[in-house]
Amino acid sequence: MTTAITAAILVARLVIALGFVPTAVAEDKNPSDPAPRQVRVILTAYSSSPDETDSTPFTTASGKDTGDGIIASNCLSFGTEVKIPELFGDKVFVVEDRKHFRYSCDWLDIWHPTKAEAKKFGIKRNVEALVF
Repeated sequence: MTTAITAAILVARLVIALGFVPTAVAEDKNPSDPAPRQVRVILTAYSSSPDETDSTPFTTASGKDTGDGIIASNCLSFGTEVKIPELFGDKVFVVEDRKHFRYSCDWLDIWHPTKAEAKKFGIKRNVEALVF
């Protein structure tokens, strides 16, 4: 087995053993049910600086370029739309990236153009997000 596969299996076993259960699991969009799902999340911010990303800092995990409105989530499907009304009004974010695997489903990471902006945003806990 390759090292990557072995690591993935160990992580999966750890997640199962510790009983981590996703609290914000992606669902297929249903046009007949336009109501968003409300979830409480921890918001953080990141930028395309090499020390915060992998060797391709301007490419998301989905293969798209980074840019305004991109968020990272470990449990929502790529392309899932999210609004964070109390901080951003009607702005729509799209899940196109992932966080480090140590983060649970309660975390969303918002992309910012600079590291200074990401640091200024900081961390915000118990924020309502609408998942579409």
